[in-house]
Amino acid sequence: MDVYWFEQTQATVPSDDHWLSANEARFLRGMRFPRRRADWMLGRWTAKNALAICLGLSVEPSALREIEIRAAASGAPEAFLGNRPAAVTLSLSHRDGFAACALAPSRVALGCDLETVEPRSEAFAGDYFATEEQSLVANASAANRDGLLALLWSSKESALKALRVGLRRDTRTVIVSFSCTPMIQIPLEEFSERQPFPADRFSSEARTWSQLQVHTTDGQSFSGWWMESGGLLRTLVTVVALNPPVLVSPGCSLAV
Repeated sequence: MDVYWFEQTQATVPSDDHWLSANEARFLRGMRFPRRRADWMLGRWTAKNALAICLGLSVEPSALREIEIRAAASGAPEAFLGNRPAAVTLSLSHRDGFAACALAPSRVALGCDLETVEPRSEAFAGDYFATEEQSLVANASAANRDGLLALLWSSKESALKALRVGLRRDTRTVIVSFSCTPMIQIPLEEFSERQPFPADRFSSEARTWSQLQVHTTDGQSFSGWWMESGGLLRTLVTVVALNPPVLVSPGCSLAV
């Protein structure tokens, strides 16, 4: 079974709202803060295009209006086609003008996240990470510490989305592990050159994704993948083990 990944940037979002459904346009008008409006529109634009391509639908604005992304009671996004629930599971994340959408058949719980590597205080690990994770960070080199912290945090975010609880749950009860310690040392010049992961490499080099595992203190287990490119970390967690994410592109097919 495949899980699909799609990215867009703020620059790709139309300036008008003709591609939004009536309900979405109404919701947008009620949003007060420009940054939140921009992030919300970027997420919807990314999800609608990903769904349209995977389902073989048109990406014209009039067609995208028929796709609606609603928030479930948990806050998780849900897709509707012509006012009917679509048999897909999706997850959204945005960071610094970038957005990602992960898609899978509806029987697969999943969560995705985008994260940047940035300095974090010593207290951050103690406040949010389990003992095992704190030990992993403590044993990391100084050059790898910030990257490892960002990856652990992003993986937790993805797992909490798959659980459909978000940050309402104590993050220390969701524990991330790896078969070997990841090395994430990003050259400074990459931070000024962030861009969506190149489609040709994304589709042809599955090895660029590395595996991760998540377990919870109440006995649940998840499988996942992570990748870094252009100064951005990407993580995806699913309730069942799946192949590395496949880039959404014309011709791909998500069976619903």
